[in-house]
Amino acid sequence: MADQLTARERTRTIGEMFSRLVPHYDRMNRLMTAGRDGRWRTLAVDASQPHDAAVLDLGAGTGDLSAEFRRQGAARVIGLDISAAMLVRADEKFGHGGVDWLQGDALQLPFVDESFDIVASAFVMRNLPDLAGSFAEMARVLKPGGRLIGLDITHPPDTPWGSVLRIGFQEGVTRVAGLLSGDRSAYRYLPNSLSGYPTADELSAMLESAGLENVTYRRLSMGVVALHVGRKS
Repeated sequence: MADQLTARERTRTIGEMFSRLVPHYDRMNRLMTAGRDGRWRTLAVDASQPHDAAVLDLGAGTGDLSAEFRRQGAARVIGLDISAAMLVRADEKFGHGGVDWLQGDALQLPFVDESFDIVASAFVMRNLPDLAGSFAEMARVLKPGGRLIGLDITHPPDTPWGSVLRIGFQEGVTRVAGLLSGDRSAYRYLPNSLSGYPTADELSAMLESAGLENVTYRRLSMGVVALHVGRKS
């Protein structure tokens, strides 16, 4: 019970932090990724084969991934986030348009078993305080044969170039974003969120332990972003 309470408290703290970032969130995302984050989301949705699917966008933020699912033909999308402020911004940007915005917690998804063809997230997994528990919940609400899609920053390859990318992210991009946004503490959190986070291979093993099969991943943007795909048996 203590661990669960700690996870809930951490979830609440992270939700409050992201709520503060809402006025700058989209602009900072474009800045920190040099505008590539939209392309990454397009690739993630395409990998899920979304036509006519019922989709849960977990950690929907300001709605970009949910909107891309609708653009690529998903029949129904629920965009769930712990931050009500993020969802207000998503609704301002996109309205409903086939997406229902819902506040909720990844550790306690408010859905019955086998509700969705696709459960997806973009730049969320590093922020989940109980990754294994969240994967179990995602697998629970997936239909048999459904796909789990996870797009997130990952540890760069263990090469000299990977070291350059790591330093650039930790010491360059996030510091500039903190300065421009006026919330340095939040953007100091982002590089620290990789501390203790599984490698891409370890994350694949965790997905398999949650009951997924055919788990694969693809590195994007010189290896600093990973797109994981798994299928529920």
